[in-house]
Amino acid sequence: MRSKKLNKLIGLEKQDFDEFLKNGQIQAQPVRLIPALKIGDEMALTSILLSAFRLIKEYRDALFKEIKLRRNGKIYYFREVFIPDVASDSRVDGLIIVVVKEVIVDAAFFEMKNKANGLDEEQVLKYIELCKKLDVNKLITVSNEFVPEPSASPLNIKGTKDVSLIHFSWTYLRTKGQLLLFKNDMNIDDNDQVEIMKEVLYFFESPESGIKGYTQMKPEWKELSESITASKPISKDPHVPVAVLSWQEEISDLALLLSRKLGVLVKVRTGDMKADIKKVIKSHELTSYLAIKDSVSDIKIKADFAKRVVSFSVSITPPQDKGTVARVSWIGKQLEKCKEKSEATFSQIEDDLWIEADVRYVQAHLTLKLKDFINLQEESKGKDIMSFNIVLIKSFGNNFVSVKKFVQLIEQTTLNYYEGVVENLSNWVPKAPKISEE
Repeated sequence: MRSKKLNKLIGLEKQDFDEFLKNGQIQAQPVRLIPALKIGDEMALTSILLSAFRLIKEYRDALFKEIKLRRNGKIYYFREVFIPDVASDSRVDGLIIVVVKEVIVDAAFFEMKNKANGLDEEQVLKYIELCKKLDVNKLITVSNEFVPEPSASPLNIKGTKDVSLIHFSWTYLRTKGQLLLFKNDMNIDDNDQVEIMKEVLYFFESPESGIKGYTQMKPEWKELSESITASKPISKDPHVPVAVLSWQEEISDLALLLSRKLGVLVKVRTGDMKADIKKVIKSHELTSYLAIKDSVSDIKIKADFAKRVVSFSVSITPPQDKGTVARVSWIGKQLEKCKEKSEATFSQIEDDLWIEADVRYVQAHLTLKLKDFINLQEESKGKDIMSFNIVLIKSFGNNFVSVKKFVQLIEQTTLNYYEGVVENLSNWVPKAPKISEE
């Protein structure tokens, strides 16, 4: 006979939780690193991911910090959680509880999707209600859908003030694991845990797992591109919001691609959905930024639908204690250094490189192609150059409207631009003042 009614998780004593498990008021399965489940099944992914949290301290700490889940205390992990008395129509993929002094002090539910399966709004809303009924304030969704940051959700769900809705793409979780294997201040200390992380990543990277990156734009991207080329009005075009979403997802995936190449987490700065929709309607352009630690500046990426080009640019500050002639010579030496250090890659993009000089009190940049750099000295006479932009303008042509080739081109061009230019540039740094002998 049931002696207690389950009406909360936070504040529940662990022995009562165990009793609920025993009598079936809570139905849940333990997680396993090697689950006896079908490969590619969402439950297998849930089991492996939560086991990775359980077994790899640095991975657990990194992700728990993002979802603001307590890390002190005893932590318990479950999959296929069903609580019939509270929600008879909801079976949640995962649950983590944190226990301190035999009392549950924190918890989070997990909803997982893989392959082409997107999050279901009705289902997520049910889980939010389940969280509220049990005083759990965290719901983490995981799928192949991309967001600029974990606090953003692929779903337009409002009114979740009492429940934090956090989203991770599988690619993001894979990238976070890979960053722990680089030689940096986030290394995994324990060698056995390093090997476990490698095995988890091996599975995440296999096609059988159902995890995939962003391999193609949405069909609406092509429809919008062709409408703009044909000069059709797009202010009420239903393709616009989906095309903008596709752009934001690709930029997020692009940031993760760079993260895995560089060993540091690259962050995305992009407009919100409404701002980007207004921008593309007004100017037929979309702009986002990639923020990279210790880089000369954020990388600005702009897609121009009318011209079917994508441009990449960084800003660099020349010596402020010297005149314009010296500043032009200085940026010339910077570009020579780029060519020397990454000659093969630089040669692939050299013909598409431009220099923009930001002149004080002049609205328009002084702009010329890199091959005409020799003319910059003459054209900048009498002008006060404050900074330079090194711009790569890549014509995509018909590939701009191709949902697959656009992704391939923008990813390869970004890598070439970073390796050929960005990683070899450095801003001018003023020298420290010296003590006067007087």
